Amino acid sequence: MRDRPLMLLTVIAIGCVIAYMTIGLRGDLGFVLGLRATRLFALIQVGVAIGVSTLVFQTVTGNRILTPSIMGIDALYLFGQILLVFMFGGLAYSAVDPHLKFTVEVAALMVMTIGLILPLLSLRWDMGLMLLVGVVVGVLFRSLHSLLARLIDPNEFAIVQGNSFANFNDLNADLLAMSSVLSFAALVLVWRARHVLDVLALGRDASVGLGVDWSKHVVGFLVVVAVLVAVSTALVGPVAFLGLLVVALAEKMINSRRHAWLLPATALVAIIVLVGGQTVFQHALGNSATLGVVIEFGGGLVFLVLLWKRSRV
Repeated sequence: MRDRPLMLLTVIAIGCVIAYMTIGLRGDLGFVLGLRATRLFALIQVGVAIGVSTLVFQTVTGNRILTPSIMGIDALYLFGQILLVFMFGGLAYSAVDPHLKFTVEVAALMVMTIGLILPLLSLRWDMGLMLLVGVVVGVLFRSLHSLLARLIDPNEFAIVQGNSFANFNDLNADLLAMSSVLSFAALVLVWRARHVLDVLALGRDASVGLGVDWSKHVVGFLVVVAVLVAVSTALVGPVAFLGLLVVALAEKMINSRRHAWLLPATALVAIIVLVGGQTVFQHALGNSATLGVVIEFGGGLVFLVLLWKRSRV
């Protein structure tokens, strides 16, 4: 019965939420609870967006070890940060309006992703070619980032370095309304098309044989992935392996390929990892370490394990 592990994940997720909201309460309870509720909402939004986007991306690409970062989205984000510092300086970069910065980042990330997809469709749809282009673009932006890193002042590079890793402690609450609308719309579209994802998981030939317009649906899902990844990356920074980690754990728990089960399981695991992990780091470890770095390390290990398993098949 797959509803049992789903119920277990729900209970654990609720426990993590309660622990995050109640542990260490002191001072003005109204202010503290309000602040924690805002951060909790942001953590849940980012975790669900990254987990669902990775699951959808893996389904349409037919590869269980890929993440949307393969398209170079993270590399573009990092290059954009250091380019702004290089052009305007650290002080001007810090003074940029957060709403303007968030809007430009989301738009740039989405345009790049869609710009990689549409030209390939105008020629001949080839998922392998698209992924190869994504890898090349990622390498290009990382190389440009390294070049600018050698040219800017070391003090200004420290500002860039602070944005190179996901930061779940310093979330801008003013950006939540804008990001929530985009994330909610994308998640609703994915959930309504969960049965189409089941068909796409069978492959292109099987999908076409079952009457599904493969190219049209894949493009639509990749645009949705671009929205979710762009919003989450602009909100907290690049998180390359979080999606891979939570999807792998969800699949292990559910043991099913149906997206009606995988989508909620992935969302719940993401909430457990982010909210539970943030609770531990904030209250048990006194923020002596960064959750984003630990998640990247754990996700990297999962990636190596999955890669090793595929090499033995």
